[in-house]
Amino acid sequence: MESKLSVLIVEDEAIVALGLEDTLQQEGYKVAGVADNGKEALDIVNRESVDLVLLDIHIKGDWDGIETARRLTEVREMPLIYLTAFSDSETVERARQTLPAAYLTKPYQARNLLITIDLALHNFAFRKQEPGKVISLPGARSSPAGGSAPTSSSFTVPDRKESILYFNEAVYFKQNYKYTKVILADILYLEADGNHTNIHTKDTRHVIRHTLNTLLEKLSQPDLVRIHRSYAVNFRHISMFNDHTVCLGAKELSLGRHYKDDFFGRFDFL
Repeated sequence: MESKLSVLIVEDEAIVALGLEDTLQQEGYKVAGVADNGKEALDIVNRESVDLVLLDIHIKGDWDGIETARRLTEVREMPLIYLTAFSDSETVERARQTLPAAYLTKPYQARNLLITIDLALHNFAFRKQEPGKVISLPGARSSPAGGSAPTSSSFTVPDRKESILYFNEAVYFKQNYKYTKVILADILYLEADGNHTNIHTKDTRHVIRHTLNTLLEKLSQPDLVRIHRSYAVNFRHISMFNDHTVCLGAKELSLGRHYKDDFFGRFDFL
């Protein structure tokens, strides 16, 4: 199942928060919640799946935005974007210590916000390079205007080309110049289409500009298994199979003779 990239807004000016929420939703992002204080923001992160946080520095409550950021990242590592009118050197230095992915001063423009979100994902990826994964898509156009239990994951990108990012057991890839999120466990099968690959979930199909072989190699997921020159299936969703076909619910796919030994070899015979 596809789910949108989820953003938490921490902002105590109601009009600004409303504007941010409208902009994000119009661009296809999900707003995980809107908080005007740090403790409410922390509660949302503990309850919801949050991929990125937009937060003001001057907010209500005992914690300012910088202290809030510190506490949020103790729960889950995720990109932070400070959106604030405060740009004095002391504030910037305090903010820098929380390792934000980006810093955007008010008043902001919607286009700049979307660019900043795009850059924040990449900047966070560079900082978390060692433990993460990346699938680079050479030749893809880059955008001038980007756009459950908490876990600690990361994603990486080696360059500024358009990429598929891996984060919190999901892949994020650009479609129409914004990131789309697909949970890896929800992928039913992959289908080769020349130099492209179709990612099929129960409800959606996404086209990735990469060959099936390369995509499988880069994803490196043991549950995604090649069964045909044109197909790879998610073993978790197999409902039935025989010597010639593999079924994923009502979907029936051919089992190629060159892939049978590997396919049956993955089972334990009792």
